[in-house]
Amino acid sequence: MARRTIVVLLIIAFASLAAAQTIYRTPDGQERKIGNPNYDGRFVFTRIRYGGRGLFGFGGYGGGSWNHDYPAADFYISDALETLTRMRVNAASTNVLDLEDNRIFDNPVLYVSEPGYWRISDKGAGNLRQHLLKGGLVIFDDFEHQDEFDNMAAQVAKALPERRWIKIDIAHPIFHSLFDLKKLDVPHPSVDVEPDYRALFVNDDPNDRMLALANHNCDIAEYWEWSADDRFPVDVTSGAYELGVNYIIYAMTH
Repeated sequence: MARRTIVVLLIIAFASLAAAQTIYRTPDGQERKIGNPNYDGRFVFTRIRYGGRGLFGFGGYGGGSWNHDYPAADFYISDALETLTRMRVNAASTNVLDLEDNRIFDNPVLYVSEPGYWRISDKGAGNLRQHLLKGGLVIFDDFEHQDEFDNMAAQVAKALPERRWIKIDIAHPIFHSLFDLKKLDVPHPSVDVEPDYRALFVNDDPNDRMLALANHNCDIAEYWEWSADDRFPVDVTSGAYELGVNYIIYAMTH
């Protein structure tokens, strides 16, 4: 499917969301109701909340680091999954959960924004470990430079001290799970850095199941958040959607 067609389909789909708790207006002017839905077996995009406000003291809806690009990005990638795949998706809702909350076990894919400023509690580390070893995947996005990667890795090591980060490239199956990507060509939207993809695997084997994915030097959710206007080139925005959809399809099938 052509990238421009993907973006057009998504913008059309944005008007279909409904029902939750708090009214929010997306960048394209649509009203959304945000709040964690009751579990009903459908996939719900699940963002992890944590303390701290990050280097610049701001984030997404309500401030912070964990919610950078929230909630627009979360709704828009949910629409992408509903529009472009055969997954059963609750596109009307998204989750915001703490790692200490056992409801994370109802949601196979967890998303963490700006993990360069993230801190994990002992209970959170225990829950994250159980979640990943039971078959889950955690995606880290929107962080740059080595010090931020080092912080993220140190926090993850509290949950999975035995695993090591392995660099992956376009040859890995996660980049071909739905969209057959030919190259990794989605740049960071605001920082001049080289995107770097790394992952944790069962048995430290890239042919085994992936446990965690780090979009280092990347911020694909920024493209999702602003996909309803012309802030970024349409092909790059579609590329960010292709990455996100591929990640989730891969997690749900491995």
